[in-house]
Amino acid sequence: TLEIWGDVLYYDGNTRIAAMSGGVLMKDPQLTLTTDTLIYDLGLNTANYLEGGRIIDSENELTSLWGFYYADFHEFFFKDEVVLTNPDYVMRSDTLKYNTETEVSYFYGPTSIIGEKDRIYCKNGWYDTKNDIAQFNKDAYLTNHEQSLTGDSVYYDRNIGYGKAIQNVVLTDSVNQTFITGHFAEHFDKEGLSYVTNNAVLTIIYENDSLFLHADTLKSIYHEDTDSRTLLAFRKAKFYRSDLQGLSDSIAYHTADSTIYMYYDPIIWAEENQMTAVRIEIKSDGESVKSVHLFESSFSISMLDSLSFDQIKGRNMVGHFLEGVLKRIEVFGNGETIYNLTDEGSKKVNAINKAICSDIVIYIEDNAVNRIKFIDRPDATLYPPKELPQEERFLKNFKWHAEKRPKSKQDIFTW
Repeated sequence: TLEIWGDVLYYDGNTRIAAMSGGVLMKDPQLTLTTDTLIYDLGLNTANYLEGGRIIDSENELTSLWGFYYADFHEFFFKDEVVLTNPDYVMRSDTLKYNTETEVSYFYGPTSIIGEKDRIYCKNGWYDTKNDIAQFNKDAYLTNHEQSLTGDSVYYDRNIGYGKAIQNVVLTDSVNQTFITGHFAEHFDKEGLSYVTNNAVLTIIYENDSLFLHADTLKSIYHEDTDSRTLLAFRKAKFYRSDLQGLSDSIAYHTADSTIYMYYDPIIWAEENQMTAVRIEIKSDGESVKSVHLFESSFSISMLDSLSFDQIKGRNMVGHFLEGVLKRIEVFGNGETIYNLTDEGSKKVNAINKAICSDIVIYIEDNAVNRIKFIDRPDATLYPPKELPQEERFLKNFKWHAEKRPKSKQDIFTW
């Protein structure tokens, strides 16, 4: 049943079109419309207003400059300055279709949906206002002030705080200066979790540089108690920064202390140095690397030429950096070294020092060993190069992984 009231009514019996003006009020079981002027076609059972209208149903209020109503289908089309107000959010759109029975809105053109804790924007999509679920397309993004999710297509369920984005996905954390890109993402508001896959890349922005990391899957976890995040990279993780590169099967990054944790066959490169271990931790001050901690089967190598390598081996190691440059290496347990002595300003090897000592401190200058301090009862031998066979110039388990080292951010996709 549809009822219409107004101050003045004009009706054409031939066309069956009625024009009503002056405090117009239209009601059906789902809604109430108020406007100054309304045109109603009794033949088509349609109504429209051209000078602004206001519609109220059980939960929503909608205003627009122009509106067209199909009574048989319970559908409205709105155009120009469309505003839909719900207790939980406000939607603004250029063009909107709204079904009064299903309470589903379809929007065409630039549209924003602003809630207390989140904001959504797109140029095409739909919103089920009754069940609080939506699909956003074309330049879609969803943000909760600190983190945003964008993609060609974004699905969102406000009830459970679940979002999904497909194609050209960007997950941005403005507080911690990180963003993750890929082609598929899922976000869980209540758990503080996000996943990105399909060509996933994490970018950590520093003041003078950026770190780029790729893996099969990237995961972001928000810790409310510390207002920080843990970023996890699973399977074939590889990263590039101008002064530091690395790879391992899995990598974790904690924004609270700017520490990178590397697991399962990790390798890192800094200038001329390569470091490997069972597990590696990279600590920074948020801008430059301060120290690298190697745990179990630690091995550090730097190349003088294709036949000569300075090598340091031990149970655990700590590499200390100054302004991003390796300056000192401490070895704790089962220490072994091979050190090539050269003329100053030359790479010609004059002697080779092989030593065994439980704990060792190695001082680095210009990316080469400058001097070595043996802490306790060293066993060292100095060899002329001709007296040390080539096969004895390498410590056990020596592996030089130059072919795996990324030379640019494009190389992080090659495993």
